[in-house]
Amino acid sequence: MKTVLVTGSQGFIGGYLCRELLSNGYRVIGLDNYSKYGRVKRDYDTHKNFKLRDFDLAERWAMEGLDNKLAAWKVDYIIAGAAMIGGISYFHKYAYDLLATNERITANTFDAAIKAFERGPLERIVSISSSMVYEGADTERDKIDDMASVSCCGPGNFRDPESVWPSQESDVGILPSPNSTYGFQKLATEYFCKGAQEQYGLPYTIVRPFNCVGIGEDKALGEETVYSGNVKLQMSHVLPDIVNKILRGQDPLHILGDGNQIRCYTHGKDIARGIRLAMESEDAINEDFNISTSRETTVLELAEIVWNRIHTGRKPFRVVNDTPFTYDVQKRVPDVKKAFDKFGFTAGISLEESVDEVVTHMEAQRESNSA
Repeated sequence: MKTVLVTGSQGFIGGYLCRELLSNGYRVIGLDNYSKYGRVKRDYDTHKNFKLRDFDLAERWAMEGLDNKLAAWKVDYIIAGAAMIGGISYFHKYAYDLLATNERITANTFDAAIKAFERGPLERIVSISSSMVYEGADTERDKIDDMASVSCCGPGNFRDPESVWPSQESDVGILPSPNSTYGFQKLATEYFCKGAQEQYGLPYTIVRPFNCVGIGEDKALGEETVYSGNVKLQMSHVLPDIVNKILRGQDPLHILGDGNQIRCYTHGKDIARGIRLAMESEDAINEDFNISTSRETTVLELAEIVWNRIHTGRKPFRVVNDTPFTYDVQKRVPDVKKAFDKFGFTAGISLEESVDEVVTHMEAQRESNSA
């Protein structure tokens, strides 16, 4: 039985990941400082092969001896998922902290991983990056459009603006750097991987989840209070936000921007399975992968799916467009071929299934809270 250390084990993706690993025969050690949701309890906390440690990876003093603990725990893999993370309003409220705190977490994690690799038995670190590293695709599209508009020869002599999508893993080295501090720091975590491998030989795998959806995402501590119409944004993540507003009777429904923002909503179970497969694959060593569904969905389309699921045709679908946030990237679409070719990953849970699960869960929460 191999042992996996999961940092940020009590978080949203961390929860799905721990369940995936435990159900596939791994021993899991979770590190979390409860800074995201407070002292939440997860269903896997009492699993016989799960051990949880209250640990703040941002604090340098707390790191003393962690490499020794990794050796004593016989950790074979580290999955680095701990980070300050939130919805789009989070990017604005914590613009500096997202950079500074996450950089401390990353550096401390890699320091321990390098020593653990040198001493053994650590085999690899898996770094959870983000689709936000492709934030520059919007900038690139606009640049291409501008170049074409001023060209005497017409747009035919320039790259098709749509060719920046779907984003391939190799695009990271070509696209402009992310504008948000969160996206920029996630890109930095990838360079930690490359630097540690080049200097110390530490093997790595980089995974980039796209728009995780599912249940278990509670309201974050310190989340910015932002109203969308007469209802507070629900964690500023689009699916629970839309569900919450419709359940509260908002009509017309308020959505950020024009609703044409395109995302690829991927269930947490699929993301967790993709991360596990990448961790297990020898072909994934020192490689990076998009972990996502290939289905493109606009925010407006998502809103209508949720609306029809809740109202079942009893009310016409109506929307009001609110002013979007600065870092509301207009299009994030991945190329998913590499993950399929290397270790056979493909997302299997449909958006409709995800919506049904989230709506059912949030309806039950509302009934419980009102009881």
